[in-house]
Amino acid sequence: MDHRTILALAEAARLPRWRQPVALLFLMAAAMPISFATWSALLNNFVIERAGFTGVEIGWLHTVREIPGFLAIGVIAVLLVMREQVLAVVSLLLLGAATAITAMFPSFGGLLFVTLLSSIGFHYYETVNQSLQLQWLPKDRAPIVLGQILAVGSGASLVAYGLLVLTWKTFDLGYNFVYLAAGGVTMAMVAFAAFAYPQFEAPNPQLKRLVLRRRYWLYYALQFLSGARRQIFVVFAAFMMVERFGFEVHQLTALFIINFLANMAFAPLMGRAVARYGERNVQLFEYAGLTLVFLAYGGIYWFGWGMMVAAALYVLDHLFFALSMALRTYFQKIADPGDIAPTAAVAFTINHIAAVFLPALLGYLWVLSPASVFALAAGLAALSLGLVALIPRHPAKGNETILSRFAHPAPAE
Repeated sequence: MDHRTILALAEAARLPRWRQPVALLFLMAAAMPISFATWSALLNNFVIERAGFTGVEIGWLHTVREIPGFLAIGVIAVLLVMREQVLAVVSLLLLGAATAITAMFPSFGGLLFVTLLSSIGFHYYETVNQSLQLQWLPKDRAPIVLGQILAVGSGASLVAYGLLVLTWKTFDLGYNFVYLAAGGVTMAMVAFAAFAYPQFEAPNPQLKRLVLRRRYWLYYALQFLSGARRQIFVVFAAFMMVERFGFEVHQLTALFIINFLANMAFAPLMGRAVARYGERNVQLFEYAGLTLVFLAYGGIYWFGWGMMVAAALYVLDHLFFALSMALRTYFQKIADPGDIAPTAAVAFTINHIAAVFLPALLGYLWVLSPASVFALAAGLAALSLGLVALIPRHPAKGNETILSRFAHPAPAE
């Protein structure tokens, strides 16, 4: 059986465990962060040291990085000519290749171009990967396995960060060598994924057209707010550590290592928490925590809190974001089976609407008042908290929100 064989999910259970669909999800979950985590760990120091970036330039870079996420709806068109599994592999290959050449373009224009390429790979991979996860994992096991997948990704990031901390100063490594090595490892793992696994066929054919359903409105709204809030964290939290506290590459990477050690330990527990307490309760906890964390970020500027407080908040922030798997399993429970792939693309686009303009606009606000940027993020988290309260304890098709019973009253007996 070679990589061109199309195999139904039910038949895949007969394969060795390392060739089953879940194993492929684990492999891809490890391959992606080796490139992405390395890119993230070096980025802030690289753009400041080699390209002279300020908050304005870093804002524009992240705006360009998010354009492919906004255009993720184009995945639907690509799926007309390419299977989801194949697209996932091709996208990962592009991410690895773009990461490998990043340091060869140490200018504003060059970094925008390479970032755009890597972002196409990253966002198209994430779009189809989320779809494959929800199609390949049974609903009763999905939160637990998603927690395990998150832990695997955190472990891969940990390896990348650990190697950076141990070798960056010891061997006086350069940006070009590290980016080449990280991208090369991802491409090697992708080559294995392409040739070692058959093509898996989910039981429910996916619609190959745009899907927008009124009953998914709460999922869409939460995706929009999540994307806006996430951008503030991704763009400005680590940038603050370098700009305000002077973190060097190995110091910032050490902080990332703490993040991923915590994720490795807690992600499987988070998956079990979603399965036990439900998406509503877990997300109420998540957004309440994020609101407080972002207010505390502002306190760094309002009250002059020091580096240790900022580092602790960064770790807490990362842990709360790991609970976002609950939003995915909420959608899995309310969705028509054939809607998963097209809605994943639509949701990714909605998630990135704010991401296209927020980093650039907030880059200008950052120059005037960094605390105001974090105050805005706290407001978005609080709004998400209010919306999550509308999720029912047991979401399902026809019971998407606590308001659904008014829209679809029970028939008279």
